[in-house]
Amino acid sequence: MSDDSLWAALADPHRRAIVELLLERPRAVGEIVEACGLSQPSTSKHLRVLRDTGLVRVRQDAQRRVYALEPAPIAALDAWLTPYRKLWNESLDALGRRLDEAAREPSDEPEQPSPKD
Repeated sequence: MSDDSLWAALADPHRRAIVELLLERPRAVGEIVEACGLSQPSTSKHLRVLRDTGLVRVRQDAQRRVYALEPAPIAALDAWLTPYRKLWNESLDALGRRLDEAAREPSDEPEQPSPKD
């Protein structure tokens, strides 16, 4: 499983919706079909892509197939995103400091009288 195949699998909005559903709890195919509003064959194709990339696992429960998230690929994506998250957090921290400074600076605009009731 390559990072490229994981990103490609998650590029589709239907597959991301399925992953979000499975984040809550494992689900049978019928539940996924109903929640996503897709046809059963279309849902099965999306689940096959997610299974082939290792993002989900399936188990047989009597007549039903129950899908669950596989944590390892998600952890790998999280590790890949870590340096970008750090960069983003640093940028947000700098913005927060700048906004705090701006709030402490006196305003050059005259105060407006408050409206009377």
